[in-house]
Amino acid sequence: MADTAREAGSSPGTASQRDQHPEKGTAQSSQTAASDTSSSRSEPRPHLHAKTFLAVFAICVIYFVQIYNVVGSGAQTNTIAITLGNGSTADGVWLSSSIAIGTAVLSPIFSQAADYWGRRWFLVLSTFIGAVGSIIVARATSMNMVIAGFAITSISYGAQPLLHAVSSEVLPRRYRSWGQAADLIANGLGGITALLCSGAFSRTSNVPSEGFRKFWYLGTGLFVLATVLCFVFYNPPQTERERSFSFSEKLGKLDWVGYFLLTSGIVLFCIGLSWSENPFPWSNAHVSATFGVGMALIIALAVYETFFKKDGMFHHGLFKSRNFPIALVCLFCEGLAFFSANNYFAFQVGILYETDALLVATRYSVAIIVSIFSAAAAGMYCAHYKRVRWITVASFCVFTAFFACMATSGVGFDTEVWGYPVLLGTALGMSLCVLVTIAQLSTPPELIAIATGLVIGLRSLGGSVGLAIYNALLNGALNHLGDNIAQAVLPLGLPPQSVGPLIGALADHHEELIPKIEGVTPQIIEAGVYALKETFATGFRRVWTAASCFVAVAAIAACFLKEEGKEFTMRIDNPIEKEEELYSDVERAHHA
Repeated sequence: MADTAREAGSSPGTASQRDQHPEKGTAQSSQTAASDTSSSRSEPRPHLHAKTFLAVFAICVIYFVQIYNVVGSGAQTNTIAITLGNGSTADGVWLSSSIAIGTAVLSPIFSQAADYWGRRWFLVLSTFIGAVGSIIVARATSMNMVIAGFAITSISYGAQPLLHAVSSEVLPRRYRSWGQAADLIANGLGGITALLCSGAFSRTSNVPSEGFRKFWYLGTGLFVLATVLCFVFYNPPQTERERSFSFSEKLGKLDWVGYFLLTSGIVLFCIGLSWSENPFPWSNAHVSATFGVGMALIIALAVYETFFKKDGMFHHGLFKSRNFPIALVCLFCEGLAFFSANNYFAFQVGILYETDALLVATRYSVAIIVSIFSAAAAGMYCAHYKRVRWITVASFCVFTAFFACMATSGVGFDTEVWGYPVLLGTALGMSLCVLVTIAQLSTPPELIAIATGLVIGLRSLGGSVGLAIYNALLNGALNHLGDNIAQAVLPLGLPPQSVGPLIGALADHHEELIPKIEGVTPQIIEAGVYALKETFATGFRRVWTAASCFVAVAAIAACFLKEEGKEFTMRIDNPIEKEEELYSDVERAHHA
């Protein structure tokens, strides 16, 4: 009972009063729009100072370096595979997958624990661990060492929900969308920096394939910078929960059974999917058993959190509004969309259209640049009009259009593919900004970290599942690569004994070996390269088609969102400044 009282005491008064008197909440929700407007105008307006804005800036720097690392993991996959993986891209999916899995697994854990120990040290320490992982990647001597480096770096992404939570809770609720827009602007700048550095380092290195090392040396420095800025500028006061419980009581509050089921279930589930057609068929026990056990653990997690643990990672207080589960579905699909574009757009451009790494990066950077402006526009729209439903629907319709365009592209679509990233960037900026705002405003203020942990975790889970599915679809097409090349070159007179070496040289990107193969002519080389590109194009079309189906589902789900205009108030749920700094004497009396 004492614990319950202390939990209640840590929540803001307005939220707890609404929970205790639901009939009042019903009456309030039926008030006219004029009454709501009058009430919002009479609210005291907090006066924010540099301390708040510097804290948000430090959070944005962390987001900048996280996206730098994520985008680099996609853009540099081929380079790392050629350098350390003997040309094979089979293990390349684990570079981005390790980040996605780490985010999905650790986000809810970090978010719940941060409610009892505070946000600051989770942000500072996890970001420093990102620096450790980056230096391992930069100095890697094998593909396994690279994957290990990314796995360590993925720990820093467990704090990603806290970035979204802090950006919202230190600002007035009405301007939460601005906080999310700031995060996404940092996101976009980090993505552009990653793409341009990736292309430039590969272009200017004495050994182009070694450019990835410079990329992650720079990433190490950025992680260290972000760690220092967060330590200096983000120093919030302790909350009631931090002060009220002893260390052992805090440990008892955590959802240990849920953590075990979540971690083991997601890891096995994603490994099983990633192994499908890479290299095992579904009938192989490596795939079916691993996938089946992972699914069983995830089902057990759902049962446990539904019937046995009502205040754990999936706190039942989060689901009082239908907007929160809808936001979860939409963000899961948005994760599927983002990771498909992040991993396969530059991949397709590099295989089918461009040989210059900088031009490949420039094409994808168009989407990132557009996302900065669309995120800013979405944030201002939500803050001004207090509406979220149709802008969310529109964002997923634009996503669907992008993937439909990409699904119709092929070897001869060099010019058209320059324009498609505009659609991608528009959708990316709009969707994440609005959906995180929806999720946070539809849940009690004291559960903002847990709520954000779930939405970011589900988004990353979508990415993990999506990457495994897309990898299987692409590999299914590439399994026919050898046959397709053979069918293209044998009728042109290539000796049968030369077919194997030609296929190997083309598949492993060893162009310097091709002229040395017996019987090869320029016409045969051209036919072989065209067959290789067409095979890849078939695999890419499968990826884009699958992604378009996922985002279409999200567009339909978003139609059922409920407008929550009354939640866009001037209240700050967890200010970093003292009350006397935010309000004048008269305003404090009114606020009290």
